[in-house]
Amino acid sequence: VVVTHHGLASFASVEVERFDVTADSRVLQYASPSFDASVLEICMTYAAGATLVVPAPGPLAGEVLAEVLRERKVTHALIPPAALASVQSGGFPDFRSLVVGGDATSAELVDRWAPGRRMVNACGPTESTVAATISDPLEAGTGTPTIGRPVHNTRVYVLDEGLRPVPAGVPGELYIAGAGLARGHLGRAALTSERFVACPFDGPGERMYRTGDVVRWTADGRLAYLGRADN
Repeated sequence: VVVTHHGLASFASVEVERFDVTADSRVLQYASPSFDASVLEICMTYAAGATLVVPAPGPLAGEVLAEVLRERKVTHALIPPAALASVQSGGFPDFRSLVVGGDATSAELVDRWAPGRRMVNACGPTESTVAATISDPLEAGTGTPTIGRPVHNTRVYVLDEGLRPVPAGVPGELYIAGAGLARGHLGRAALTSERFVACPFDGPGERMYRTGDVVRWTADGRLAYLGRADN
C-alpha cells in the first residue's frame, strides 16, 4: 500500500492530540516494524518528542507484557484486544493512555482497563494511513465501544450498494476519503481500481476507499462496527 508523507503528517498531529502524548511520555513499540501499527507508535513518539520503548524480541502477552509495561514505565501503548485480555489490569501506575485496535474490543475489556487511564478505540485500514476513526475516551459500564468519529482531515461515508448514504441506525459499508487516503496498491492496478473508487460527494478526481466493513451511525454521530461485508 502506497501511503504519502502528507497523510502521515496529518495522522501524527491527530495522535498527539487524541492520545495525550507529551515530551515525557514513554510509548511502547508493541507492533513489528513490518506492521502498519508500528507507524502509529513511531509517529506519535517523534511528533511529541517522547521516548519510544523498544522491548526485547519475542511475543508480548501475559506476564511478559505486564513486566514490560511495569518495569519500563510505559505511559502509552497500542495493544490488540487479545493481548490485553491476557494481562491483569492492576499494578501499572505509569500507564495512563491505552489505545486498542486491530480487532473488536469487548465491553468487558473496557470495564477492566478504562478506569484510571485514558482508553480509546482506534480503527482503520492501512489504506487510510493506519487509523481513520478514533473513539472518545471510553468509560466502564457503557457497553460495547464504538469505533468513534473520523479523525482530522478524514471523511467517512456509510453507503448502501448504490453508493447512497444510509440513515442513522441502518447498516451500510464504510467508505473513507481525505488526506490520509493512500495512492493505491503497489503493482496491483486491478485491486486499486476495485477498492479506490470515485467519490460522488467531493470534487472532480476525489477518491474514496471501499473498506468492506459494515457499520452504522449511532444517534449521536459515532460509528458502530458490525462486521465484514464479505462474511
